[in-house]
Amino acid sequence: MNLRKIIIAIDGYSACGKSTTAKAVAAALGYRYIDTGAMYRAVTLYVLDNHVSLTNPREIIKALEQIHITFKVNSKNVTETYLNGLNVEKEIRKMRVSNNVSQVSTLKEIRTAMVDQQRRMGKERGIVMDGRDIGTVVFPNAELKLFMTADMMVRAIRRQQELLEKDQMVELDKVVENIRERDRIDTTRAESPLRQAEDAVVIDTTNITIDEQVDEAVRMALSIMVEPKAATLV
Repeated sequence: MNLRKIIIAIDGYSACGKSTTAKAVAAALGYRYIDTGAMYRAVTLYVLDNHVSLTNPREIIKALEQIHITFKVNSKNVTETYLNGLNVEKEIRKMRVSNNVSQVSTLKEIRTAMVDQQRRMGKERGIVMDGRDIGTVVFPNAELKLFMTADMMVRAIRRQQELLEKDQMVELDKVVENIRERDRIDTTRAESPLRQAEDAVVIDTTNITIDEQVDEAVRMALSIMVEPKAATLV
């Protein structure tokens, strides 16, 4: 059976399990996983560390010329983010980046640059990409689009647990505040706001396990990947 390569776009709210699901789906299908959220986090880290003015378009464009983002798979088969050759995977997950990434990602210059990179990454197909505007802006013709959501408190508890696993102790109310503000900015920004594509399949992860959501996504992907039988000439 021939399986064609497709693009799987996973969008949705913060802390719904997008990245975890996307990584597992990519691994199950032998696809490349691209974390667009990590790309915006890497840009945010650069902006913070280099004191780039977000109100100065020229300064932003100049900064983007100095930013090179790549992904590498480590010895544990985990994809990590590199900024200008340095592994920044741990640094971009810290709260100082989380508190600023939505503001940085609203800027047109930054979104244009990142979308261009993301589209280049998808030219060969065979990718799973997650973010906020993958199915609506980056790959509106993706063969499979998923939109993930979950209850706010469930999302906050999950995010707090992720931070604890990275040795970051953050109070739950602070995590809730951060997620609510990110939702507000992501859904109301002028450039590529977070919204569900009309042809996206919604997955509510509130009451299902990671394994269940991965299995469902893989099942849908495989049903699309099966090459249609060639027409029989009569």
